[in-house]
Amino acid sequence: MIDMVVIPVFKMLVVITAVLSAVAYMVLLERKVQAWVQVRLGPMRVGPHGVLQPIADVLKLITKEDVRPASADRFLFTLAPILVVVPALIVFAVVPFGTSTTMFGKEISLYITDLDIGLLYIVSVASIGLYGLILGGWASNSKYPLLSSLRASAQIVSYEVAVTMTLVSLIVTAGSLSLVEIVKAQEAHGVWYVFIQPVAFVIFVIGALAETNRAPFDLPEAEQELVGGFHTEYSGMRFALFFLAEYTNMIVVSAVGVTMFLGGWLAPFSSVSWLAWLGLVPGWVWFSLKTFLLLSLFLWIRATLPRYRYDQLMRLGWKVLIPLALVNLAVSAVLKVLL
Repeated sequence: MIDMVVIPVFKMLVVITAVLSAVAYMVLLERKVQAWVQVRLGPMRVGPHGVLQPIADVLKLITKEDVRPASADRFLFTLAPILVVVPALIVFAVVPFGTSTTMFGKEISLYITDLDIGLLYIVSVASIGLYGLILGGWASNSKYPLLSSLRASAQIVSYEVAVTMTLVSLIVTAGSLSLVEIVKAQEAHGVWYVFIQPVAFVIFVIGALAETNRAPFDLPEAEQELVGGFHTEYSGMRFALFFLAEYTNMIVVSAVGVTMFLGGWLAPFSSVSWLAWLGLVPGWVWFSLKTFLLLSLFLWIRATLPRYRYDQLMRLGWKVLIPLALVNLAVSAVLKVLL
């Protein structure tokens, strides 16, 4: 009973709580980074140096009036934000944060489950969120959200092909679809896959930015053109769910990137004998630090790069990234056979 119900439920509660807390403070961190780049202070009034600003933001969204356009589709208008945020959260079911730890007198693995097809599960579940964006744009019965949802669907489908091809290259290299086994394969090889597959890593990072609708690929939310994008007509908690989904997806792609390319929970330079002391740090700490490193890259890019035009966005995806990903996959397959 404990192994089948209590421990899995406890793990899920811990992961969801950690992700929601991380999302709240990622918003604060992003505002601080933007302010620093623009020589401003950012949020400073709620708590010391603004550290309680996320709590104020959550309270504001909870108490804000929830308005629904009279001509909107009632059911789909409510379903859309749920359909966006739920897949983003359940992806964490197969993300390994470490090996194991002792708790309650038992050896507990630091992941909810280890699926043999974990990577396929992530790609499949994450793609469901696109339907939430499309439904949100259509159900609003407004031209700006509709145009935004069309942009989002074309953009995500275009870049998902390149990202999937890079993940297939990693599968060829590691010989497994299980995220736990992929990390163990990096440990066995004695090197992170970012050094074996640098081209795949670059394509993955660019594709991750596009799939999460982040700058410089934030065309679906281009305020100057589409007011607020697919959530223009949303307010209150429905808007909060879209906001939650965006930052949760950022954490998802960062966690997957860390697992696939940066050794997951492995300590840096684990094959170097005089740096063996780094292995004394718990694996989940290394995983968190690496994930934070990739998340910081998201914030830095938003603060420094201008938004692409839509034709540039499509050209980059179809004429550069997809052919490059296919060539990388072919080279990876040939080297796997020969070596």
